[in-house]
Amino acid sequence: MLSNPSSKYRAYPPIHLPTRQWPSRTLKKPPIWCSVDLRDGNQALAVPMNVAQKLELFHALVKCGFKEIEIGFPAASNTEFAFNRTLIERGHIPDDVTVQVLVQAREDLIERTFESLVGAKKVIVHLYNSTSPAQRRVVFGKSKDEIRDIAIRGAQWIRDRIPRLAKGGTDVRLQYSPESFSATEVEFAKEISEAVMDVWQPTPQRPMILNLPDTVEVAMPNVYADQIEWMCSNIRNRDSLIVSLHTHNDRGTGIAATELGLLAGADRVEGTLFGNGERTGNLDIVAVAMNCYMHGLAPGLDFSDLNALREIYERCTGMTVPARHPYSGELVFTAFSGSHQDAIKKGLTEWERHRHGEPWDVPYLTIDPTDIGREYREVIRVNSQSGKGGVAYLLESEFGIELPKDMQREFGPLANDAVDALGREVTAAELKGMFWREYIERTEPWALEHFHADGSAGIFRCRATVVRDGDRHNLVGEGNGPIAAFVHALGGAGAPKFEVANYREQSLSSGTEASALAFMQIKLADGRTQWGAGVDTNVELAAIKAVLSAVNRA
Repeated sequence: MLSNPSSKYRAYPPIHLPTRQWPSRTLKKPPIWCSVDLRDGNQALAVPMNVAQKLELFHALVKCGFKEIEIGFPAASNTEFAFNRTLIERGHIPDDVTVQVLVQAREDLIERTFESLVGAKKVIVHLYNSTSPAQRRVVFGKSKDEIRDIAIRGAQWIRDRIPRLAKGGTDVRLQYSPESFSATEVEFAKEISEAVMDVWQPTPQRPMILNLPDTVEVAMPNVYADQIEWMCSNIRNRDSLIVSLHTHNDRGTGIAATELGLLAGADRVEGTLFGNGERTGNLDIVAVAMNCYMHGLAPGLDFSDLNALREIYERCTGMTVPARHPYSGELVFTAFSGSHQDAIKKGLTEWERHRHGEPWDVPYLTIDPTDIGREYREVIRVNSQSGKGGVAYLLESEFGIELPKDMQREFGPLANDAVDALGREVTAAELKGMFWREYIERTEPWALEHFHADGSAGIFRCRATVVRDGDRHNLVGEGNGPIAAFVHALGGAGAPKFEVANYREQSLSSGTEASALAFMQIKLADGRTQWGAGVDTNVELAAIKAVLSAVNRA
C-alpha cells in the first residue's frame, strides 16, 4: 500500500445540495422490489445457472412475493433466450408478476430481446448505456453528445417495436439506466435521462422507470443519496417517473446507500438474494426488506422460511451464504459470549411471560428469530467463551432441565472448563452428558441400594441400605421428613456433618413413566455448600439420590 494514497486516489467530489431533505426523513413505506438474481446475479457466477436451476429460483422468488423479476439478458446467449421462452410458453409466470429483461442500446440485441418476449403478459424492457467520464473516454471514445445519441437511438428502436408485442396482448413498460450513474456528472445524467424521456413520453398514468445505479461504489452513501435527491428535485416531469435504485457493494455500504437513496426520494429497489453480484456483490434485498420489517414496516416480501430459501439459493447458484451474513447467516442470532447469553436468556423469558403484544425488546436480538423460521435453540450455543447463562439455556430449552440459579453458578464454570479442554463448540446433548456425569452419576463413595421411610405428624423414620467403598451399611434415622431422616442416618454412618440448604424438584417427562429430577444443596460444617442431583421415577428416591450426589461431590 502507498504511504501517501492521495498521490494516486482522490475522494469523490460532493454534490452541491444545500437544501437536501433526506437526512431528516424517515421511511414510511417499503419500496417496489425487483429481483435481479436471474440476470445480474447469474452473470456474476463462475458457472451460470442452467434453465432448470433458473426455473427453480424463479419460483422461489415468486413464492417470496416479488412482483417484478429481471429474468435475464435474452440476447446474451441461447440459454438466456431459452429460459425466457420456457417461462412464457409453459405458463410459469403468474398473472400478477412482471418479468424484466435487460438490453444494450444496439438494434440487433433489441430485436433479439423482443423476439424472446412474444406471448408474455407483462414485461419491462430495460435499456442501458454507460455514461461516466471513464466509460466515455476509455471504453467508447465518445463525447457526451455521442453517448446521448446512443441512448436516444436505443430508445427509438425499442419504441418502434412495442406495437409488435402490444398486438399480441403484452403490456410493455419501459426502463432506462444511465449505467455508471454513480460516477457520472449529475447534470449529464439528467440530460441523457430526459433525452430518453423525450422519446418514450412517459405520463403520470403511464410512468417509465428511471434506474439510477450505484454501478460502482465510488463515494460514501450520503453522496449517493445527494445524487438521488438532486435528480428527483431537478429532473423534468418527476411525476412521470418511478425512480429506481440498483446499488453495488464495492465499499461495503450498498445497503446503506440504498436506504439513504430511499430517503432521498427513490421509489423502487433492485437487488439480489443475499447480495450475490459482480465483484463484491449487489444489494442484499433480503437485508433491506428485513430492515424495514424490524422497524415495523411490512415489506411485502415473505421471508418466513429463510433457511429454506437459503438452501434453494445455494443449490441453484453454487454460492454459500456466510455464517455472519445479516439475518440469513447460520450464526447471526447465535451468542457464544456468556454475558450475551445471560441477557438473551433473561430477555426471552421476559418476552414469553410478560411482554407479548408490546414492541420487541430483547437484548442482542433485533428481531424475533421465529419470524423468519429460526428457532430459539439456535440463538445460544456453547463454546469456551460461554458462561452459565448459555449452559442453563441449552439444558432448559433442549431437555427441560431448569437449574436453580445457585446451581448454574456452580455448574457453569465446570462445564466451561470441560468445553475449553475440548477446544470446540459443544452440543446440548454433550452438555447434558457433562451434567449427568458431574451430578447424577456420582455414586462414589456412597451409593444407594434401598430406602424406605414412613411416619406422620412431623416424625419420620427411615431405613436405608448404602454401599460405601464396597462395604454395605444398613442405616436408620429419623427427622421431620424423609430427607431429614436420611440426613440423620448418614451422620450415624460417618458421613460429614451437613444440613440441607436448598431443595427443588421438577418433572422431566409426563405420563406413567415420568421421571423426577431433584436438586439438593447441602451446607457443610465449615460453611461450604455443594449441589447434588438425582433422577428417579419416585420423587422421594430422586431426592435421596440428590443428597448422596451432593455428599459424594463434597
